[in-house]
Amino acid sequence: MPHPKFDRDQLAIKKLSERFNKVSIETIQIPVSQKPANLSDQDIELISKTADRIRSARQKQKSVMLTFGAHTIKNGMAPTLIALINEGWVTHLATNGAGIIHDWEFAYQGKSSEDVRENVKNGRFGIWDETGFFINLALVIGAYEGLGYGESIGKMISQEGLHIPEVSFLNVEAKKKIETNPELAAAAIDLLGVIQKFKLEPGFMIIPHPYKKYSVQAGAWEKKVPFTGHPMFGQDIIYNHPMNHGAAIGRTALNDFLYFAESVSRLDYGVYMSLGSVVMSPMIFEKSLSMAQNREIQRNIHIDNHFMLIVDLAKSDWDWQKNGEPPVDNPAYYLRYCKTFHRMGGEMHYLTADNRDFLLEPYHNLSSR
Repeated sequence: MPHPKFDRDQLAIKKLSERFNKVSIETIQIPVSQKPANLSDQDIELISKTADRIRSARQKQKSVMLTFGAHTIKNGMAPTLIALINEGWVTHLATNGAGIIHDWEFAYQGKSSEDVRENVKNGRFGIWDETGFFINLALVIGAYEGLGYGESIGKMISQEGLHIPEVSFLNVEAKKKIETNPELAAAAIDLLGVIQKFKLEPGFMIIPHPYKKYSVQAGAWEKKVPFTGHPMFGQDIIYNHPMNHGAAIGRTALNDFLYFAESVSRLDYGVYMSLGSVVMSPMIFEKSLSMAQNREIQRNIHIDNHFMLIVDLAKSDWDWQKNGEPPVDNPAYYLRYCKTFHRMGGEMHYLTADNRDFLLEPYHNLSSR
């Protein structure tokens, strides 16, 4: 027999306007003109080398991928990320579910980051209406439209709303697609169920995003640059809302994983940068590279010339490129993400740096020539 499940419909959900937020995007956003403060000459030399590899990759029309944890968004680095997209230096951005949420909340209300300790104690953490309702609805609609996770949110922010189809139209669409595309037929049925449960009116649902100029997802959508979201079930606050729909998460996140893998397949002579992501980035990278190698090997090709720069605050003096994998009695051995990336071939370097300093320096280097 099935185990008992928690009923999210019983939750008392608060309006987002009632939440205290610790971070304001207008206060913490860092202009691209700001100079990095805490980089050594050795750090700058490595970043300069990375910038040169990025230039070379773009000349060869190879991938330049930047993956990052949520703190890159929370630290106000959206202007630099958007500039890297707009100027054509980065061809693919990727983050986790929290990065998607912070970017959306900044675009929607200019603020993000709640008090976790206090709100868990009071039974309020993550139980906020607009964040859960709009992000989940965008994903349900995005799944029906065949979009990825990041695309679904970026489109909503950029267009400042969502299109709700007619129920009768969805019924006809589902029937049409059952034979030709059963997956989208199922997505149409899912969307139909959501529309009926929440009594949504057909037409364009206006959702103002007054701070959308700070949204990296919207900027990527508008420039047609992949910004992929790689969530894990239950890790993000949107799972607390009754609008949350597992099938939509799965469909959109799978699309994003395959977008990511396709970008990895173009990484020979390309650049991969991982910034403050110790789980998501190395885990999806190793699976994607394995698939890409499998396909390339069938063509008598091998991906060997990728350049990887891994950036985090954890201190390590170990030279992974020169000395290989450290022995088990060295603390660097337990930087698991470095071990993973080092095993991926190519050229790999590790840099201890704050994400604000790191992103500003390569941007200045790239834009100055």
